[in-house]
Amino acid sequence: MDPHPAPPPSRVSPRLLGAAPHRLMFFIGAGNLLLAMAWWAAWLAAARWPALSMPQPQPYAGWLHAFVMQYQVLPSFFFGFLLTTFPKWTGQPEFERWRYVPVGLGLMGGQLCTLLGALGWEAGIVVGLLMTVAGWTAGLATLTPLLWREQGVTWHARSCIAALSLGLVGVLAWTAFVLGASPMWAFASIKLGTFGLLLPVYFTVAHRMFPFFASRVTPGYQPWRPLWLLALFWPLVLAHLVLELFHAYAWLWLVDLPLLALTATMLWRWWPRARTPGILAVLFIGLSWLPLTFALYAGQSVAYALTGVYWLGRGPAHALFIGFFGSVLIAMVTRVTQGHSGRPLAMYTAAWFAFLAIQLVAVMRVVAEIVPDAMAWQVAAALGWLVAFAPWVARIGRIYLSPRADGQPG
Repeated sequence: MDPHPAPPPSRVSPRLLGAAPHRLMFFIGAGNLLLAMAWWAAWLAAARWPALSMPQPQPYAGWLHAFVMQYQVLPSFFFGFLLTTFPKWTGQPEFERWRYVPVGLGLMGGQLCTLLGALGWEAGIVVGLLMTVAGWTAGLATLTPLLWREQGVTWHARSCIAALSLGLVGVLAWTAFVLGASPMWAFASIKLGTFGLLLPVYFTVAHRMFPFFASRVTPGYQPWRPLWLLALFWPLVLAHLVLELFHAYAWLWLVDLPLLALTATMLWRWWPRARTPGILAVLFIGLSWLPLTFALYAGQSVAYALTGVYWLGRGPAHALFIGFFGSVLIAMVTRVTQGHSGRPLAMYTAAWFAFLAIQLVAVMRVVAEIVPDAMAWQVAAALGWLVAFAPWVARIGRIYLSPRADGQPG
């Protein structure tokens, strides 16, 4: 029984998606989330059990999976959040509909065409890529001018724009690869997506929002978010990126240990000591995956330097992707959706199920690197992702198609 039942929605209509940036972009992101992983789960199953035949796409399916998740799925949520909050951060008017609809259409159409290309429509990869480039360009062209129009300096906005700009570089690197350049361009694109785009955006938003959220609901909580955390994070994460690009895995510990110390300190300083509502607790539980990720990266690097064996494979990356990115996605999108739809700021049954299930999925995917029949474990993790997210996506999707529960616009 849901302790916070939402009022029954009325006048469900796709026209409401255009009422606010987060409605459109989160709706697209939610759909992209399930479609992308459904294709990946099917491909993994076919690779493990060849009787379940599926075409091997060009580019290679694993690289395509990384591109779709990093540049089409998660950025749909990024742009939805930033197109909503950038005007508030910089003290400027909200965006008009015509400014954000092209971003959504580019990312939605881009992924649909990309997945159709993966299933056999040869032109789909290029068409999807062109639509993705258009969506990204529209998003940056909408957000960036706010930086020089604002009266002060909002460093969180500048940090996000820097990350989105590196993301566009990653999209263009992938474009070069698809059009015939060396596979090293695909490798560079994937690494840029992780350490140039996703992690910096997540880190920046966490730095800005998590202590603020805690200070609003936890008695006596003193928000701690010095800007030197951002200033220290950026050179460290860029150093990690450069070392990965040059395959210097034996030296990653030099930057990953400081990143472990930095993120563990943040988690310790930010964690509320008083009784905490679930909608806040999930943010910090999700954040706890970040120091764990860097502990795994640092341990993997030291082991590689000593033995020459690349233990854990892509385990640390999936602790980051599923554990941190996935957990915080559920926590943040649930919070934004509840608040901007006039509903109580509380976790509900589908959100709790998604959050708890994704913890198990993250553990399964990391463990898959060290157990026999790793591919079967990867299939199970991919299916677990779908099971975890499907009820949550269904609920938030209906909210975006419905009027606000409090009757307010937006």
